[in-house]
Amino acid sequence: MDRRTFLEGAAAATALGVAGEAMALTFTSTRLSVQVRGEGQDVILIPGLTNGRTLWDGTVRAVPGYRYHLVQVAGFAGDPARGNAGGRVVSSVAEEIARYVVEAKLKSPALIGHSMGGIVAMMVAARYPARVGKVMAIDILPAPASGFGFAGAQIRPLADALFGSLMSTPGGRRTLDNLIGRFGGSGIANSRSDSGVVAHATHELATTDLTPELPRIRAPLTVVYAVPASAQDALAVDRLYRSSYAPAKGATLRRVSGATHMIMYSQPQRFYAEVREFLRD
Repeated sequence: MDRRTFLEGAAAATALGVAGEAMALTFTSTRLSVQVRGEGQDVILIPGLTNGRTLWDGTVRAVPGYRYHLVQVAGFAGDPARGNAGGRVVSSVAEEIARYVVEAKLKSPALIGHSMGGIVAMMVAARYPARVGKVMAIDILPAPASGFGFAGAQIRPLADALFGSLMSTPGGRRTLDNLIGRFGGSGIANSRSDSGVVAHATHELATTDLTPELPRIRAPLTVVYAVPASAQDALAVDRLYRSSYAPAKGATLRRVSGATHMIMYSQPQRFYAEVREFLRD
């Protein structure tokens, strides 16, 4: 490659990158913000509860060749709460991502979401099926509370009581702040997250059941889930995921053994391989 060709290519890549950043900057929302990195097929990356867009830094580096749209949820990871200070967080973020797809003129983007982000991704795919090309949900069940043994409406009274206790007194908020800080030390949570936003999002997740909406997802759905090395019955986890996602016809389930909830940290190379395969198909 001669110098002129190289410079022309570099200029073109720079222009495309600037265009991508401009695309994100023109989208405004009180619920989230978006940064764009790279070029290629559009991929929207949605972090989980309390985490920020930096969750995906390793993935973006390890799986180049795509235009990544990295979502930051307001109130998580040091970002001000803004519109997420009250009301429903998870479904509101899903609505904003669906709006972003339209305003940014994305054509059938892939959506990859971890934990809460997986619920968000499936909400978008079920409620706006024409806007999504494919979906990866990471270590999350369509009814998150079912992973803790709760079924149907069983969780609602408990979730309501806990939410009320945490939000109605200064002591409750301090307790939640302490919990966030404790889990932050393990890498599961980001300790700089707003406890009120976390409480609203947690309550919504606990009382959400997307099972009836799974048949509405037309896009290919891949579910990547962790089975810790300490798990006594990995087959029970397999059965839970198979039965939970049975209404999603054709869903692909991918178990990652020896992984924790933060699969991208505990088994990064395997996780990157799953993302490559998902995006390549």
